Amino acid sequence: MPSLSDVARNHTTLDQADLDRLQLLVSDWQMLADLSFADLVLWLPDTEGLGFWAGAQMRPTTGPTAYLDDIVGSFIPRGRRHLLDQAYDGGRICREGDPEWRDDVPVRVETIPVRRGTRVIAVIARNTNLLGVRTPSRLEIAYLQSATDLARMITDGIFPYGGERLLSTTPRVGDGCIRVDRHGMVTFASPNALSAYRRMGLVTDLVGSRLKDVTGELLHSGHKVDDVLASVLTGRAAKEFEIENPEATLFLRAIPLRADGQHVGALILLRDVTELRSRERELVTKEATIREIHHRVKNNLQTVAALLRMQGRRITVPEAQAALAEAVRRVGSIAIVHETLSESFDEHVDFDDVADRVGAMVADVSTVATSVETKRSGSFGVLDSEIATPLAMVLTELMQNSVEHAFRSRDGEEASGTIELSAERSVGRLHVTVVDDGHGLPANFDSELSGNLGLSIVRTLVIGELDGTLEFGPRHDGEHGAQVTLDIPVKD
Repeated sequence: MPSLSDVARNHTTLDQADLDRLQLLVSDWQMLADLSFADLVLWLPDTEGLGFWAGAQMRPTTGPTAYLDDIVGSFIPRGRRHLLDQAYDGGRICREGDPEWRDDVPVRVETIPVRRGTRVIAVIARNTNLLGVRTPSRLEIAYLQSATDLARMITDGIFPYGGERLLSTTPRVGDGCIRVDRHGMVTFASPNALSAYRRMGLVTDLVGSRLKDVTGELLHSGHKVDDVLASVLTGRAAKEFEIENPEATLFLRAIPLRADGQHVGALILLRDVTELRSRERELVTKEATIREIHHRVKNNLQTVAALLRMQGRRITVPEAQAALAEAVRRVGSIAIVHETLSESFDEHVDFDDVADRVGAMVADVSTVATSVETKRSGSFGVLDSEIATPLAMVLTELMQNSVEHAFRSRDGEEASGTIELSAERSVGRLHVTVVDDGHGLPANFDSELSGNLGLSIVRTLVIGELDGTLEFGPRHDGEHGAQVTLDIPVKD
């Protein structure tokens, strides 16, 4: 099904400003459909004036639909729907007494011209399925009156108001609806709106009261009805606002209503977001707690590393010093992951930063006789913490193994080299290679038979914990050196 932009570009002469106005309208016209209990279809004038193209469509959530099928992209020639022609040519709302019959369903049609400045740029057809019509209640009368006011404002080029930023919590008509007059007195309150105010502590009725005064009495003692909130509650500003007290939290949206250039009242939609805000506060508290835990684990690991370094300086046996240095690096790689997690808002890690810091750590602790540069290409992307921690240890061990063995000087002179780390994400997999330009692997090398503790840790983590595969061998590009290839499953 084509979009509004597609239909406008392909079949009309509307400019970008016209399209922006229409986009603003359709982003907010669910409210008009619900208040009207009717389907809305936006008809755009054809480039050659031969008829109208259906650019957008909206069904009501408050009543039965008049259109079972989508009609966006369809064309109606002039003369077939005279109400469309009259609304577009005359710039006025048109309505016919006799209904149309569609698939044995009587449908009342009303056409509303959409104006931008002095020009009519489109027409809204409001189609009401009359099978669902019954003797109207106070709620339905209030809804229809508000829909009529909004339709006139669309014709006058007043509605929708620009500058509003509709949020996911923006209330809909069914969430709660209040109608106030030009003095801010409540003339209608839907049952859901009254229930929301009752949850805040209201014990009387809303109808007949001044909404600003009632709300002020219900607010927490530390809050007052300031000028911004007063403009919302009296309906003189098109704004969204949140109010709360210890019992409940409400999200309000005010739509000022105007007629003949005068303020005549407002439609105030509201939604009870008490449970939503409570869950958000719980999540914030949990996130802060988890981040603090990661921060403390990182600090404890750094303390352990410092103690191991102190112990290493007191030992004179070279083998023991080397073993403690390896332990410091392993602890450090885990600390890097926890430090990254302590700075994030969830249990996911941007692993590129971790890989770069692990590479820098390995290069910094290389021996005096060895100068090693680490490089990274490709991207690891975002990984879960249960993958990030063992993978960080694996990379630390592999790069440290290259530092110790691939670039070991054979003539007593300073050795140097490069370790290249590359990563490639595909659907559900992460492919990692660690390549060096050192001496290469010994003849008949077998990682399973090697007594190296670091390689044993790598095999255990990759195969046992990450459920991946591990391969050692010469560089695939034929250059001198060694290459280690990892392939592990990851969540996209």
